[in-house]
Amino acid sequence: MKNFKFLGLPLLLSAFIVLTSATAIQEKGIKKINEATAVLKDFSKMKETIPHQLIEEYEGIVIIPKLINAGFGIGGKRGQGLAMVKLADGKWSDPVFVTLTGGSIGFQIGVQSVDMVLVFHHKGVLTEVKDGDFTIGGDISAAAGPVGRSSTASTDYKLEAEVYSYSRSKGLFAGISVNGSNLAINKSANAEFYGDSVTSGEIFNRATSTNAAVVKLKATLDSFK
Repeated sequence: MKNFKFLGLPLLLSAFIVLTSATAIQEKGIKKINEATAVLKDFSKMKETIPHQLIEEYEGIVIIPKLINAGFGIGGKRGQGLAMVKLADGKWSDPVFVTLTGGSIGFQIGVQSVDMVLVFHHKGVLTEVKDGDFTIGGDISAAAGPVGRSSTASTDYKLEAEVYSYSRSKGLFAGISVNGSNLAINKSANAEFYGDSVTSGEIFNRATSTNAAVVKLKATLDSFK
C-alpha cells in the first residue's frame, strides 16, 4: 500500500505539471484574442470608423494588434493576430491565428506600433490558404478602407475592393500600406490553442468554441452591425 502511494505521487505531480503547462500555453492565445477585441472596441469609439455596411457585406476579417512598422532606409513590418470568416448562417467562425510580415524600400526611419484590421470581400481568400500563406498585392490587392459610422455612411462608395485595410496609431488613423505583405497561418499558435489535430480549414468552418475570450470577440464584432 505504501509503495502504491509513493508511485501515485509522481504520477499526480506529472499530471499537474502537464495541465499547468497546457493552461499557460493557451493563455498566450487568449491574450492575443483579448488584444484583438480591444482593437475592435477602440475602432468603434473613433469618430470615423469601419462602416457597418462593410462588415455586413464582406465575409472575412483579419485583426493584427500592435503591428510593428519599422524602418531605417529599408522598412519592414511584422505582427501576429487572427482571422475569422462568416459561416453560411451569418455567424463568425472561430478565430484562426495568423502572422503578417512585409517590407518596403524608401526613405523612412523610426519604429511605429499600429493596430491593423483587414476586411475581406470573399472568405475563400482566407479559407483556401489552409496552412500556407499568400501575398497581399501579389495574389490580391488591398485598398484603404472607407470610413463612416452608420450603415448607410458609405452608400456612395463602391465596395469593390477585395480587401480594405484600416490602421490606427495613437488613436488616429495611420496611412500604412500592406501591399507586398505576406499573410500566413500561424500553425504553432493554432496547435497550442486548439490542439495538434485541428487544421485552420476546420477552424474556419466552425463556430463551436465556448472560450470566454472568443465569445467576447464575436460579440464585439457583431456590435458593428
